[in-house]
Amino acid sequence: MSIVNIDNYWMKQALKQAYCAKNKGEIPIGSVLVKDNDLVSSSQNSCISLFDVSAHAEILAIQRGSSILKNYRLYNTSLYVTHEPCLMCSSAIISARIRKVVYGSYSFKKYKFSFLMNLLYIHNVKHHIKDIKSGILLNECSNLLKDFFKNKR
Repeated sequence: MSIVNIDNYWMKQALKQAYCAKNKGEIPIGSVLVKDNDLVSSSQNSCISLFDVSAHAEILAIQRGSSILKNYRLYNTSLYVTHEPCLMCSSAIISARIRKVVYGSYSFKKYKFSFLMNLLYIHNVKHHIKDIKSGILLNECSNLLKDFFKNKR
């Protein structure tokens, strides 16, 4: 299977998590953590149901992955997430030493932290991300969020 097909496959798995979040009334963002092309953990935004502002899909996937791999350092792993990670999640991704990050939709809000400064792309920090891909299944990821917020308003 080619790299593009692998990235599409795992992003589809992240999208399944995002749809689960949507069905629970959460912001529909999903994430999967992969090592050696095997699923380690998956998660979805759960801030509302867990009463926890930090319960983003990425954070929960990292926490579960660390527990499963018995290491807070997630060397040689890849994180797939349906939307560009926020500043908090980017910091956790870097701290966990995740090697590759693949995300679907982008954040275009003018004053959002990631618009001003996306930590994932800073290479002069000690532990920067080696491989970043964006726009994977862009339309599916973007439309899911757009439709969710359109229906909320």
